[in-house]
Amino acid sequence: MSKQIKVGAVPVGGGAPIAIQSMCNTKTADAAATVAQIHALEAAGCEIVRVAVPDMAAADTVGAIRRAIHIPLVADIHFDYKLALRCVEQGVDKIRINPGNIGSHDRVRAVADACREHGIPIRIGVNGGSLEKDLLEKYGGVTAEALVESAMGHVHLLQACHFDDICLSVKCSSVPVNMKAYQMLSERTDYPLHLGVTEAGTPGMGIIKSAIGIGGLLCQGVGDTIRVSLTADPVEEIYAAKRILAAAGIRRMGPNLIACPTCGRTGYDMIPIAEEVERRLQGCTKPITVAVMGCVVNGPGEARAADVGIAGGQGEGLVFRRGEILYKVPQERLVDALMEEIEKL
Repeated sequence: MSKQIKVGAVPVGGGAPIAIQSMCNTKTADAAATVAQIHALEAAGCEIVRVAVPDMAAADTVGAIRRAIHIPLVADIHFDYKLALRCVEQGVDKIRINPGNIGSHDRVRAVADACREHGIPIRIGVNGGSLEKDLLEKYGGVTAEALVESAMGHVHLLQACHFDDICLSVKCSSVPVNMKAYQMLSERTDYPLHLGVTEAGTPGMGIIKSAIGIGGLLCQGVGDTIRVSLTADPVEEIYAAKRILAAAGIRRMGPNLIACPTCGRTGYDMIPIAEEVERRLQGCTKPITVAVMGCVVNGPGEARAADVGIAGGQGEGLVFRRGEILYKVPQERLVDALMEEIEKL
């Protein structure tokens, strides 16, 4: 089991629930826009949020942002250690840095000392796109071994400063390399791991990459907090993360919709009905399994584990609960009948 750190009031690692993260794409110095986006992320289920801090104007704004939101705030910093010190003064809940690009040992120590004094953890964020040149030459490119060696080198920098309140990430855009790096890292250290596939792309492919790269590791017991990186509204990252956690059997946040893929036995136009059920379940928070099946012959049997479900036929369909048929209804009433049964649960 990994060590546990606290990001604000949210525990990460040590057996705590997998925390869902995202990152704002607003200009951090625009406090109003950033706070509005974070409120939308909070409503979607985000539990930790990160903002970019590219300059002192952004660093000077994070305190006001933190006071206006309800979840922990992480400051993402590169190159300038003074930005990290300012964000610590402003009251952020975590600093994300790459100690190797902050500068001299004295500058790394200054950041470590400030974070220790204020009880703020540091995430060492190694990225395939910014690996050290000597490691790229040593390993012939971005490899899992290079990512892990970089991460552990940065860990040693912080440990030399007597700082141990650490979280690690080793992200790249290659899913196999990404997964291997995290697997190796989990064997070499017990620091909590922040999972993600960087530059995963637009939702169409990005969610698939993240489901494999994040969900696959979670199913192996690797990982303590996740961020699904998508070229999209950050709120979409939260919905994707929740679905990944549900699919991995780790965390249920609302209904689990199961639906058969349809075949020649399907007795009705099922796909639009399944889509309508999915749409109407979006506001439901009950941790239930709902089934939409294609035929009345196999539907209730194949989906007997579902809390409630429907199966269609010619002009009518069945409503069932845990494999037991409740009643028949006209096809046009199927979705309404299903939702009525869900209300009873």
